Amino acid sequence: MDKATPKQDIFKANLDRAAPLLAKLKADGIGHFIDGKIMPSVSGATFETRSPIDGALLTTVARGNTEDVDRAATAAALAFRSWREMTPSLRRKLLHRVADGIENHAEDIAVLECIDTGQAYRFMAKAAIRAAENFRFFADKCTEARDGRNMPSEEHWNVSTRVPIGPVGVITPWNTPFMLSTWKIAPALAAGCTVVHKPAEWSPITAHWLAKIVKEAGIPDGVLNTVHGFGEEAGKALTQHSAIKAIGFVGESATGSAIMAQGAPTLKRVHFELGGKNPVIVFDDADLDRALDAVVFMIYSLNGERCTSSSRLLVQQTIADKFVERLTGRVRALKVGHPLDPATEIGPLIHERHLAKVCSYFDVARQDGAVIAVGGRSHDGPGGGHYVQPTLVTGANSKMRVAQEEVFGPFLTVIPFRDEADAIEIANDIKYGLTGYVWTNDMGRALRVADALEAGMIWLNSENVRHLPTPFGGMKASGIGRDGGDYSFDFYMETKHVSLARGTHKIQRLGA
Repeated sequence: MDKATPKQDIFKANLDRAAPLLAKLKADGIGHFIDGKIMPSVSGATFETRSPIDGALLTTVARGNTEDVDRAATAAALAFRSWREMTPSLRRKLLHRVADGIENHAEDIAVLECIDTGQAYRFMAKAAIRAAENFRFFADKCTEARDGRNMPSEEHWNVSTRVPIGPVGVITPWNTPFMLSTWKIAPALAAGCTVVHKPAEWSPITAHWLAKIVKEAGIPDGVLNTVHGFGEEAGKALTQHSAIKAIGFVGESATGSAIMAQGAPTLKRVHFELGGKNPVIVFDDADLDRALDAVVFMIYSLNGERCTSSSRLLVQQTIADKFVERLTGRVRALKVGHPLDPATEIGPLIHERHLAKVCSYFDVARQDGAVIAVGGRSHDGPGGGHYVQPTLVTGANSKMRVAQEEVFGPFLTVIPFRDEADAIEIANDIKYGLTGYVWTNDMGRALRVADALEAGMIWLNSENVRHLPTPFGGMKASGIGRDGGDYSFDFYMETKHVSLARGTHKIQRLGA
């Protein structure tokens, strides 16, 4: 779409694009994708998925259970034998075809994801392209996935290599589901693993599209399988299945704990990217204009429904009043609206249950003794869906629930701090440890704070800008393991050591 095209024209074009797609979805329904075929649940059970914009029925979805997961895991186990032996160059070619297919359908994926999740088009328009980039990046790493090290000793030539672990389960979340699913599935396929994917039941539509794109790209049947359903049914069956060697999961910390327990009897390897209550620390010597832009973007973009959101603003006392005054004006000016409108900055929240959760923290803030400076109530948006006002909470301290618990919405808590040591203490006084953001022009201090923060990822003088080769993951209750580049292969592959004797070392003789 031309950048000069009026926003209302883009809005209408998005609505026009969505109409036939939604009509076909509603007519066809969504089935599981198992061994290259779309099929219903063995039980015949389905569930409905509705739009957060207006509660309208989008389609019915197959509701998987143990039998459906078993069919998918069996297909993945059978396909693994040939997929792991395929030449890396051919796997690379096929994964690039998947990326081509994603790019060809990027606009369709974007509008469907907006309608299914409530995320604003301005962000989803780019998410599908990022998904294609994920596939291209890992496609190009196929040829080095098995690379190891050379570690010679006096009497042996020692080398290491990597081999795919086997069929894996991937359980993905409902926020930006298409992009996040590719972030797990692409490296698994590049490593030579086969996959059973269980998408979030609140946003199943674009997972169906990914399955179709994979089929069209020529990926062999059984390499990617998708089973829809609920966590306590399909998800639990997947984590317990003996053919599945590892589980990659993105979601809530409590669910991660349950998955770890469910996978323990079969000794499953797990990789968790879980919750966060991430601090953004603004010192008084920072570039305050850039810091303000980053603070607003990292909590209010994507409806605040993102694990890396900077949901705690730690601002130095010497600038707190002026900074919060400017911040308040920006939050009040945020545009809440229909997600397909390119002018919209915040759309409806994903589900009525999630809306109720986010709104419950308005009373929590008041009970804690904090001040709701902006927002603090639901919003009457177009369609009457799950809209909420962007909310800013001031007068808080680090012990309050609004400073400790993950709200996962457009909800920012402000906490003043005295000095560097105080900022670090407040930032670390939390069970989570996913990301941290630090704004200061003192590079010595920036490095000291980055080293002291208990978080897996730190951005200095920046919002979250993802670089695909770098490690992505958290500490403490925010997760286990890392995604990105070779870090993904460390999870989806086993390291194997091979020692070649020179024939010169002494071997002890017993019983001679």
